[in-house]
Amino acid sequence: MNSTLDIRDEEILLLGLCRLSFDIELTVMLRALAETATDWSYFSSLANKHGVAALVYHNLEKLGFLQYVPKEQAGILHNSLLITVSRNARNAEATSGVLNLLKEENIKIVLLKGLALELSVYGNKGLRQMTDVDVLASTEDCMKARKVLIDNGFTSLPVKSILHKPMLAYTGKHLPTLTKDGFAFELHHELFGAGRNVLTKMLYDASLETGLNSAKTYIPRPQIFFLYLVKHLYLHEMNNESQLRLYTDLVVLIEKHRDEIINYDLLTYAIQAGMEEILAWRLEPLRDLWGISFPGWLNDFINKWYNPASINKFVFFLKSPKDNPVQNRALVYRNTFKDIPGIHRKALYLLGDLFPTFEFMKKRYNCSSSWKALLYYPLRWGKMWYLIKVQSRLR
Repeated sequence: MNSTLDIRDEEILLLGLCRLSFDIELTVMLRALAETATDWSYFSSLANKHGVAALVYHNLEKLGFLQYVPKEQAGILHNSLLITVSRNARNAEATSGVLNLLKEENIKIVLLKGLALELSVYGNKGLRQMTDVDVLASTEDCMKARKVLIDNGFTSLPVKSILHKPMLAYTGKHLPTLTKDGFAFELHHELFGAGRNVLTKMLYDASLETGLNSAKTYIPRPQIFFLYLVKHLYLHEMNNESQLRLYTDLVVLIEKHRDEIINYDLLTYAIQAGMEEILAWRLEPLRDLWGISFPGWLNDFINKWYNPASINKFVFFLKSPKDNPVQNRALVYRNTFKDIPGIHRKALYLLGDLFPTFEFMKKRYNCSSSWKALLYYPLRWGKMWYLIKVQSRLR
């Protein structure tokens, strides 16, 4: 691990525990950190903020390090593991029911993110914390799947504008979240952005069949899945938030499927997705902070895109993972707008942003009545004008 950065011992220990495999050298180093750590309150708080408390407790116990953790903090971490085990079991059961409903309509579903990783690499032990379940359906099937679920008691989060309803399958990466009895379900239809549909289709078509409780489902093959998770992490960082949980996903995938992921095809697909810089900047902390070794050609690729700001940004997120104000909302908006196919759909999206529903405005601006919400429309138009002006300057 890189010792020249401004990283506290508790943060280094947390980084080191965000994995599944430990060799002797790493175990000795982490033991020395655990023996001398003093701020266990900060450690446990940071583990929870980063969504890795369950995994960290598991590894502290596995390595015999719980003896160094004060009882109160060990209890907090252990409680996170118990909560995650329970929540993941509920999510798996609810997802199984959804899969069986969609199977009746011949709709193929591929698991993504947390649940796919929990089943395929974390060992289905409640180690991968998640709040909702993300899945991928084909563009042709996603709206059909949404209707099936709504007909069976799911409720959709409100659409921002009625103008957006005809283009739900073309806006963003997933449809509005569907909920039922506390279970949140997100149907994705595109993963890599406009013009990259071939990679989404590749992930979808080449997925591997597996079982989930009483249902049949699919999980992505490791390499394209890895690249998608890098893109997902990048989008979080664009919104000025990131968690060790998302980096840990990359680490454990490499630990289990190194040869399938680390080969020349990875760079071929990254170029195809327009993600060379994005990939290089996310591989750098895996190499320099987690100590994952890469072949020379991949190190050359990382070094080609080297920028000190990337690793410094990682350290910033390490210390402050959530609730940071977005630094460039115009860039975020521009990327979303750019990914919408077709001039007519772009126009509908823009008009929908300018004229949202009263329900959206009441929630967005915390208004008790539609009349009060009406007063905020000029504010929204001014904001949109600002975003458009900034976007034009960035071109």
